[in-house]
Amino acid sequence: MNTTKNLLTGAHFMNGDVACAEGAIAAGCRFFGGYPITPATEIAEHLSQRMPELGGIYIQMEDEIASIAAVIGASYSGLKAMTATSGPGFSLMQENIGLAVMTEAPCVIVDVMRGGPSTGQPTMPGQQDVMQAKWGSHGDYGIIALTPSSVQEMFDLTIEAFNLSETYRVPTLLMGDEIVAHMWEKVIIPPRDKIKIVNRKKPNVPPEKYMPFMPDEDLVPPMACFGEGYRFHATGLTHDERGFPRTSSSEVQSKLVKRLCDKIQNNSDKIIRVQEVMLDDAEIVVVAYGIVARAALSAIKKAREKGMKAGLLRLITLWPFPEKQVAKAAKHAKTIIVPEMNYGQLVREVERAAKETPVVFLSKLGEEPHTPQEILDVIRRNS
Repeated sequence: MNTTKNLLTGAHFMNGDVACAEGAIAAGCRFFGGYPITPATEIAEHLSQRMPELGGIYIQMEDEIASIAAVIGASYSGLKAMTATSGPGFSLMQENIGLAVMTEAPCVIVDVMRGGPSTGQPTMPGQQDVMQAKWGSHGDYGIIALTPSSVQEMFDLTIEAFNLSETYRVPTLLMGDEIVAHMWEKVIIPPRDKIKIVNRKKPNVPPEKYMPFMPDEDLVPPMACFGEGYRFHATGLTHDERGFPRTSSSEVQSKLVKRLCDKIQNNSDKIIRVQEVMLDDAEIVVVAYGIVARAALSAIKKAREKGMKAGLLRLITLWPFPEKQVAKAAKHAKTIIVPEMNYGQLVREVERAAKETPVVFLSKLGEEPHTPQEILDVIRRNS
C-alpha cells in the first residue's frame, strides 16, 4: 500500500461508507456538508478527518436542510461538493435538491437507504427511496441516480457520480443500502493517473457576454463560479438564459423545464450502465439492484446448474431508467422477476418497459435481504 497525503492507493479492507468517502476524495471533492444519521454517519466521520488533510472543508450543519444548502453554495463557489444522509434526511433535502436542479449546481448526494417510513429501522437495510430519488422534489426535472452492489462500487460509483454531475450540471445521487454501506470487502484504489476525472465546462466568452444558462448543443450551459470575474444572477424562480426571473412567461417556463429534463434524457445512452449476465438465451430474467443483485446472481447460477435458462439484468443506473435494456431483455423472456426490498417501487418501471412480458414481483421488507434460495424458488415456479 502506498499512502500519500491526497490519495490512498493500493489494496484496502474497508467498509462501504469509508470507500464512498475515499471515492469522493479521489474524484476531487473538497467540501462536505452534512448531519449525522445512521447508516451514513461513517461517511461524515471519515471525511471529518480526511478533509483537513487535503485543504478541504468539512462542516457539520444544524440539519439536513442546511447541509444541502451549504453544498449548493460550495458548488457555486467552484468546489466539488457532497453530502450524505439516509431516508429521513433525504426527505428534508428534497426542496433544496430541486433548487440544485433549477440552478444547475453540480453536486453529489449519497443516500444510504434504510427501512421506513418515518424513522423506521435506522440500522436495517431497505430499498424504499428509489422513487423518491426521481420524484422527491416538486416539478419536472431530470436526475441521475446510481446504485452500488459492492464496497468496490461504493468507491467507483462515487467517482462516477461526481463525473456525471460535473458533465450535466445536475445533482447526482448515489443510492446505496445499509448492507453495502456497512459490509467490509477488499477495495482497490488505483493511482491518480488511472482515475478518470471530469470537471465542469467553463465559459469561453468574456464576462460581459456571458449568459449563465445559455446551453451548448448538449443542452448543458458552461458554468462560471463565484469569484471568477463573472457577475450573474442565479435563482430558483423560472428564469431566462441570463438568469433573470421570468415567472409570468409560459414560453420561458416551457423552454427551461424541457431543457432540464432533456439534457438528461437525450444523453441517457451515455449515462445508463447495467450488468448483463447470461441473458443471451435467458427465458427467466431477474432484474435487481443493490445488495439484492448479489443474491440474484447466485440464484441464476444455481438455476443454470439445474437446467433452467435464467439470466440477470443488474441495474447500476436507476435514473434515467434503463428502459431500452429492460425491453431488450424482455423481448425473448417468458417471465421477468423483480426482487426488491420494498413493497413495489422500481418494479412499476420494469412492468412499463417489459410491455407484454409477465413480471413477477418478489417483495421483502425488514432487516433480512433476499436469499438466493428465495429467488431460485421463484425462478423454478416460473420455468
